[in-house]
Amino acid sequence: MIKAAIDARWAEEVGFLKALIRLPSDNPPGDTIAHAEETAKRLEALGFQVERHPVPEPFVKQHGMRNVTNLIVREKFGEGTGPTIALNAHGDAVPPGEGWTSDPYGGEEINGAIYGRGAAVSKSDFATYTFALLALKDTSDGLNGTVELHLTYDEEAGGFVGPRWLLEQGLSKPDYAISAGFSHAVTTAHNGCLHLEIVIRGRQAHAATPENGADALEAATPVLAALYEERKRLHKIKSETPGIGSPQLTVGLIEGGINTNVVPDRVTLRVDRRLIPEEDGDAAEEALKDLIETAAPDHESLEVECRRIMLADPMRPISGTERLAEVVKHHAGEVLCEDVRDTGIPLYTDARHYTQVGIPTVLYGAGPRSIAEANAHGADEHIMLADLRAATEVITLTLKDMLSG
Repeated sequence: MIKAAIDARWAEEVGFLKALIRLPSDNPPGDTIAHAEETAKRLEALGFQVERHPVPEPFVKQHGMRNVTNLIVREKFGEGTGPTIALNAHGDAVPPGEGWTSDPYGGEEINGAIYGRGAAVSKSDFATYTFALLALKDTSDGLNGTVELHLTYDEEAGGFVGPRWLLEQGLSKPDYAISAGFSHAVTTAHNGCLHLEIVIRGRQAHAATPENGADALEAATPVLAALYEERKRLHKIKSETPGIGSPQLTVGLIEGGINTNVVPDRVTLRVDRRLIPEEDGDAAEEALKDLIETAAPDHESLEVECRRIMLADPMRPISGTERLAEVVKHHAGEVLCEDVRDTGIPLYTDARHYTQVGIPTVLYGAGPRSIAEANAHGADEHIMLADLRAATEVITLTLKDMLSG
């Protein structure tokens, strides 16, 4: 019955995803309200009641975005006394960049795949979860509980005004959560991420008399050397969680100087430090700050400042995660006819906001075996229609199991 229910709406599901791809929702700049409203209207056309939850502008801008409206759909089954399961996917996407061979906002169907920015991460799971919920409504006999769609718009900025805001405001209190993911593995853990800004201030001077200044770029040299030595040290550490690998450190941005003939008075570095699940974010931040301050030259005209831009803690399995993961793995294995395992991923996502408040969470949705296969965050991002179809069936079966007691 479930397969028939999905098949009956399959063309509609594909069209739904194409329409979402064709409306840009790039983040940055994070101007996503039009996409949220279009999504809400399409959900209402499918028969859902949609709650629109705009986030106050000062809070949105604090996190580097222009506007955010999160959407919630709630569907009660039976008496509604069973578990509440949230399905969370994000509609914001990184800008397309260069190198595309198709229109990044075209939603074109080519050789069994849909191409476009956000096709894999994670507008595809707007479609997966929406049409899984429709299929569940069509086969709902004997079910008891609630399914919620949490469609949010700030994953690329950390999830602080998306899932975290919904939970902190008490707008949802689910018992379980499933977040956007890929079809061929169930993700139960992921890395965290620290973004740190390092500002080295010196004193400008004419290049003809550099001794009269304090060269901020020269002072940055030992700091950079220490950071790259730390990267080598971190590479030797291995997480015990499959799929995670090692902690990582990248200096992703350097800015500074006034002109070619002026001793630079200021240099700014931006560091990306990836945290494995065994690490504590605050402790890693303090250790990195100590490393930087120790490496910087001791000079009365030099000043070093370290400022946190963002800290996203790792996602770790909590009590109840195993049960949810086992149900998803069972159905994914049967639908895909392969051994589907639980694993970790070396990324960070907004799914962590659910586990941080005690909600067992896994990542599962439409997608291939890896981000690389989907070109996620790259040119020609795409989603295979077969994976979209499989994920829709797996999610429907998982919800049916969980709401059947």
